[in-house]
Amino acid sequence: MKMSFNKSSGSRGWGQGAAAGGGGDELVLRGSISKKWTFLLCFGSFCIGLLFTNRMWTVPEPKEIIRRSTLEVEKMSLVDGDCAPKSAGDARDVPGEVPRTQDVIQTLDRTISNLEMELASAKATQESMLHGAAGAPVPEPTGKRKHFMVVGVNTAFSSRKRRDSVRATWMPQGEKRRTMEEEKGIVIRFVIGHSATPGGILDRAIDAEDRKHGDFMRLDHVEGYLELAAKTKAYFVAAVSTWDAEYYVKVDDDVHVNIATLGNTLARHRSKPRAYVGCMKSGPVLAQKHVLHKYANEDVSLGSWFIGLDVEHVDDRRLCCGTPPDCEWKAQAGNACVASFDWSCSGICKSADRIKEVHQRCGESENAIWNAEF
Repeated sequence: MKMSFNKSSGSRGWGQGAAAGGGGDELVLRGSISKKWTFLLCFGSFCIGLLFTNRMWTVPEPKEIIRRSTLEVEKMSLVDGDCAPKSAGDARDVPGEVPRTQDVIQTLDRTISNLEMELASAKATQESMLHGAAGAPVPEPTGKRKHFMVVGVNTAFSSRKRRDSVRATWMPQGEKRRTMEEEKGIVIRFVIGHSATPGGILDRAIDAEDRKHGDFMRLDHVEGYLELAAKTKAYFVAAVSTWDAEYYVKVDDDVHVNIATLGNTLARHRSKPRAYVGCMKSGPVLAQKHVLHKYANEDVSLGSWFIGLDVEHVDDRRLCCGTPPDCEWKAQAGNACVASFDWSCSGICKSADRIKEVHQRCGESENAIWNAEF
């Protein structure tokens, strides 16, 4: 390869030289460059150009890249959060929620029961105020007169419907009940103690109900299903101290009773100085001197208390007839039952709903009590 540079005479010299055969200002450079050097020069020029080009680009800082990546990850996690399946820990927490849910349900049930009792108390109070003197309780005579029998109907705070069903069937109300006490010497009362918190909602509901009907006998006893034996003992003690009667009867509020038939049955045993009349049960009873055992069943307790005493036990099956058709057949045969109930329930099953039917099919006539002579 040859290169030639021509320079005019007016320019500053790059160098001076003269050819051997001539003069003047012409400078001529001649030389040859190999292909290898040409390639290296081209490659070097390319690298230099590339270096300067990269420096002109805007390169983001590493912190910004990291921050952007973090935000993108968080956004993705938020989007996927609702669709992600529950972890194993969350799955293990599901059984633990069941007892808490049951506790909430039980709390709501108790709250509803309390509200129902408050409503019943307020309603009974309002009714007693509207009835005025007609709803006042019947005062007991100061001097004890001789009564024929005192019937205590064992009841509980939660048995308002049962009491109303008894009032609507075999238990006379109002003036009829007072006349029965005066003329026939028969006293009937619902027997109940007090709650664990005297003066509470339960006691106020009974007070309001008593102001309306005047048919309660209140005991100095704390109510409880496991305290029925103690309640039975408290009832007989209170009844004897309140009324002078020939017979003291205990019955439950889920049993149907024919009052006139009961009176006629007891009147046949008047000649006996001491008589314990009922449907007798049998079974082993542990005895200990000078101790009145209180068994879980109040009837067993009462029967055991009379063991060893000079008492004649009278087993009368008319005191434990079954519900229809049993008591109905006996009534049609002229052998009316004194009391009717279902053995499987130790009372009439669902008595608040069924006792009216039992009364219609097995009950004595409405005038039976007034025609009876004891």
